[in-house]
Amino acid sequence: MQETCSRSFLEHVKQLQALSKEVASLARNSEYEVDMFNEFADIVEKFSPVFDHLKDNDKVMATAPILKAVDSLEKELRRANSLIQSSNSRLVSKQMEDLTQDMGRSLGLVLFASVELELDVKEKIGSLHRELMNARFDKSLSSSPIQTPRPSLESGFVSDFESRKAVEMEEEIQEIVEERISLGIDDVMLQLKHGDDTNLKFALLELRELISAKTVDSEWINEAEIIAVLLNRLGSSKPYNRLIMIQILRNLASENADYKEKMADVGSLSVLVKSLTRDVEEQREAVGLLLDLSDLPAVWRRIGRIQGCIVMLVSMLSGNDPVASHDAGKLLNALSSNTQNALHMAEAGYFKPLVQYLKEGSDMSKILMATALSRMELTDQSRASLGEDGAIEPLVRMFRVGKLEAKLSALNALQNLSLLAENIQRLVISGIVSPLLQLLFSVTSVLMTLREPASAILARIAQSESILVNKDVAQQMLSLLNLCSPTIQYHLLHALNSIAAHSSASNVRRKMKENGAIHLLLPFLMETNANIRTAALNLVCTLSKDVYEELAEQLGDKYLKILVGITLSSTSENEKAAAVGILSNLPVSNKKATELLKKTNLLPTLISAATSSTITKTRSTPWLVESVAGILIRFTDPSDKKLQQYSVEHGVIRLLVKLLSSESVVAKSSASISLAQLSQNSLSLRKSKISKWLCVPPSADAFCEVHDGYCFVKSTFCLVKAGAVSPLIQVLEGKEREADEAVLGALASLLQDETWESGSNYLAKLSGTQAIIKVLESGNAKAQEKALWILERIFRIEEHRVKYGESAQVVLIDLAQNGDSRLKPAVAKLLAQLELLQAQSSYF
Repeated sequence: MQETCSRSFLEHVKQLQALSKEVASLARNSEYEVDMFNEFADIVEKFSPVFDHLKDNDKVMATAPILKAVDSLEKELRRANSLIQSSNSRLVSKQMEDLTQDMGRSLGLVLFASVELELDVKEKIGSLHRELMNARFDKSLSSSPIQTPRPSLESGFVSDFESRKAVEMEEEIQEIVEERISLGIDDVMLQLKHGDDTNLKFALLELRELISAKTVDSEWINEAEIIAVLLNRLGSSKPYNRLIMIQILRNLASENADYKEKMADVGSLSVLVKSLTRDVEEQREAVGLLLDLSDLPAVWRRIGRIQGCIVMLVSMLSGNDPVASHDAGKLLNALSSNTQNALHMAEAGYFKPLVQYLKEGSDMSKILMATALSRMELTDQSRASLGEDGAIEPLVRMFRVGKLEAKLSALNALQNLSLLAENIQRLVISGIVSPLLQLLFSVTSVLMTLREPASAILARIAQSESILVNKDVAQQMLSLLNLCSPTIQYHLLHALNSIAAHSSASNVRRKMKENGAIHLLLPFLMETNANIRTAALNLVCTLSKDVYEELAEQLGDKYLKILVGITLSSTSENEKAAAVGILSNLPVSNKKATELLKKTNLLPTLISAATSSTITKTRSTPWLVESVAGILIRFTDPSDKKLQQYSVEHGVIRLLVKLLSSESVVAKSSASISLAQLSQNSLSLRKSKISKWLCVPPSADAFCEVHDGYCFVKSTFCLVKAGAVSPLIQVLEGKEREADEAVLGALASLLQDETWESGSNYLAKLSGTQAIIKVLESGNAKAQEKALWILERIFRIEEHRVKYGESAQVVLIDLAQNGDSRLKPAVAKLLAQLELLQAQSSYF
């Protein structure tokens, strides 16, 4: 119904706008009283923008009183149309003046009925209304020598018409007044308390005007309990009505402090807080009202206890409405004078009040904030906000100079914040490392409770290379290992592993080795606490990379067997990876260690573990796969064909080929080395195609075009038959360059003196030549050297020189000019092959 009424109103106004344009046009083209009609046309043309505003607000304007007012205006415009077309009367000037004022009265009716129009639109209509009412067109008459006419039939008719017109206008005004929302004060109260949504809206609008016009005083407002009535209906009303209610309450609160007291009880505040969850305009008004009320101390305490209030304020603070955000910020600032409110704000993700208490609060409030911070479930974003807001510095200060309770709460809070990498750097800058170490060395009984959080923070700080600025920190931690509780041991082992793993910590690792770190750590491999044992294994694995030659001697048979036992029985992938990693760092030349590992039947377990890890992945999977790939280099030693045969029989080649497709470039590199070692013996193991000892000739599928004989994966370890060549080439085609040298070593094994031609043809057949050229563009010097060696053999064949020479020459020339000087002879040899350089070149 409302939509139909709105459409009707819109069409009505459009017709009215067209009529006004027609009247203005007639006035401009009139042959009589030209000046007067031009002036009249100027006024009438001002109706058009007013009608535009009415059309823009058609949804709120389509009411019965406004439609009647618009009808009245239409009548006046039609009367003007008729009068202009018959404008030959000497009294036309006076008639036009009266008509214009009647139009003004009709427009006044529109203004009078339009209670929901925006203020600026009302002002525009009011301005035109005043202009119409003050219009005067009888200037020429007043200066004319013509005498006042005698009463006549015409003048009598005009007078009678004007009389009837005035009566009619008065009736219309009265009718609109009766239908308008301007209810009597008693009716306003009745509708405020019991009216439906429509009548409530009209009553609210009337109440707002009554208050604004000072028609009602504070005595009436108090006696009628207006504030209680509005708050009572606020929660159950429609959005538009709620908005007007809050606006009225804001007006009242700004006028009288007593009114604020009436809104400050918990029930009233709870109703207002609900409006913080509504649409944008209502939110803006509600937070503004709550801010107005916040100068009452009781409000600070009560608002903080209302569920969801602080959460909504924090949300609005970061919202898109600048007014609401500003008011929410001011209100939060006011509420933060209460420590519990500050804690609620922190739980909602707004930490500045909490940080401010840490900086400037009393000792008890600092402890309260730090304790709360230590217990919060913080996200990384929250930890970053706290770090940026400056929470770390005051907490470090509390730890340094505070009493025991302050120290403990500060350390626990810092432990929580240290879980974010960005905060670790802030901790280092704060200078906390030395005080933490001093605390760990302390034997004062009252400080013992502080040692665990201190060690946990050190373990976090150790993840940053910045810790290395503290000299001898690793030695100090090592000296503490046997003097502290299991929890502290665990954190110290983690810290030491992080320190030793830093790329710039070579001197630290050397000193640890010189001071017998591995001997100190080995007993921890028998620790029953799995966490400590795993942490110790990780540290030994990291250090074992720098004690390569002495590792077997340091471990001895006892700890070798313990490491094997862990590998065979541990259910922890991380622990198993560390143990295998240590074993993979044993020198390959140590045959005793190899024999021990073989006797323990370790290889099948390793192959099974690596195979299953590539299917079921965990966080430790890459490390375990890398460790297994590393130890397989021992089991594929080219100097021990029996060991190679033993490994191949257990499926090592199948695993190695699979590892070429793993995500770890380290595993790819180690797998390539093992494949290269196996391939070195393929030529000597292959069966000649004219062998006298073959009773039953092998199938044609067994013939290997590279080795020119019969090859089998399990007996000749042939890369061609194992399907390893294509995956090796794919590694070269990838973006990672760390495995290039090992992969090229495996491919080079196919181009030995006896097989260089068939090997070259096979690589070209699999499109490997272009991948090898790619290594010349971006590989390291050692990889480039191997690539040049392979290409020299490939380009001995004219077909390959023709096909790939052009793409290679650009790279070769650049390498000759800008590459490593050690490569120049090999580059020159290739350029000579491609006939781009004389054989006698100074490059040789």
